[in-house]
Amino acid sequence: MTDRELHLGVNVLSDGMHPAAWQYPGADPNWFTDPAYWIDVARTAERGTLDALFLADSPSLFQPPDQPLDAPPLALDPIVLLSTLAAATTHLGLIGTVSTSFEEPYNVARRFASLDHLSRGRVAWNVVTSSDPYAWNNFGHGDGPLAHPDRSARYRRAAEFVDVVRALWDSWDDDAVLADKRTGAFSRAGSINTIDHRGEFFTVDGPLTLPRSPQGHPVLFQAGGSAGGLDLAARYADGVFAAQASLPDALRNAQELRSRTAAYGRPRDAIRIMPGLSFVLGSTEEEARRRNDELNELAGERRLAHLAGQISVDPAELEWDKPLPRWLLDGAVTDTGSQGARDIVVNLARRENLTVRELLDRVITWHRLVVGSPERIADAIEDWFTAEAVDGFNLMPDVFPSGLELFVDHVVPILRDRGLFRREYTHTTLRGHLGLQRVPDRRLAAARAG
Repeated sequence: MTDRELHLGVNVLSDGMHPAAWQYPGADPNWFTDPAYWIDVARTAERGTLDALFLADSPSLFQPPDQPLDAPPLALDPIVLLSTLAAATTHLGLIGTVSTSFEEPYNVARRFASLDHLSRGRVAWNVVTSSDPYAWNNFGHGDGPLAHPDRSARYRRAAEFVDVVRALWDSWDDDAVLADKRTGAFSRAGSINTIDHRGEFFTVDGPLTLPRSPQGHPVLFQAGGSAGGLDLAARYADGVFAAQASLPDALRNAQELRSRTAAYGRPRDAIRIMPGLSFVLGSTEEEARRRNDELNELAGERRLAHLAGQISVDPAELEWDKPLPRWLLDGAVTDTGSQGARDIVVNLARRENLTVRELLDRVITWHRLVVGSPERIADAIEDWFTAEAVDGFNLMPDVFPSGLELFVDHVVPILRDRGLFRREYTHTTLRGHLGLQRVPDRRLAAARAG
């Protein structure tokens, strides 16, 4: 038993986390654009009383268009999809990824505030920056002066972007809506204000077009693991979708994030740390290994190419039974791809002297991989949680919907019996699920303090 409450989300990547998920028996390669599929997954997550459903995003195919895809893409716009899922669920949190590299703060603030109203307070924005050159070329930058800014510029823009969004969310006071039919005054005088932002990247007057949302602000998640990403999270985030492959690295990451959070004047435990957990689940250890072997056989050499793409390495540089390239193990830094993700894989490979084949038995992309029975998966969750390396996990099943169904039906009951996870929802908002307070009206709080 513990006084802390475990938090569990589910990260839904098309048909599953494994590169061969869409080829697995029972999977339908066309599900990724089928609303019935997404609604079924969301309702399964809600049946398991999970905190939230998490949607990653990419505004490109990550490759030249003349090359055939080897898996379904992240095709649907997260906000549009979450709007559908909000109408089909009542308690499940809904987390959507939108990059600060291509969007405008006003649009993002308005969309997430709208969805928070429509879902009655169940929405979060996952804040990311983007280094994918194909995505940059999709937004009119090409080879011009704004093409592919360096990591420092991307994070400066991200910080200013979040500042503007939060100011817009606060541009209406909590008591702004008067709706006085007798006098005809819909809003209270002086309760809706411009933000008059003038910064390095953005000029935004405001105010927003709608009142403060049920949560005050939609929840803020952050998914970067580099130094810039950790700093952005420490300043602003309510939760982090961290990526960690080993307990020592997870403990070190948690300590670093909590120290940075305190340095910004926030409580050390202000952020819910929820790394990805990839898993292959069977009723027995043998059944899980057999399912994993079947998936690996279907994927073949694509497993190696998949890893290469995630850590920004030429697949020709990777050999199954040799270590990662020496330049990578020696800590070379590039400005392409996710430096935080690359560090996770490289640190694990370096510390345990792993070959590529051994590495792929431990991680899918850069996330921890566990293959086994329900008890083994529950043990893996409990070990990191009780060590206080994490506050929970974003679940990344091998195949949807079967992997999530197995988890809800067989792992969730074990976690409940161990006193780690809720038996029913006790809150209606995502902030409530995560043990976070509603963000107060800053102008009202300042007036009361004065």
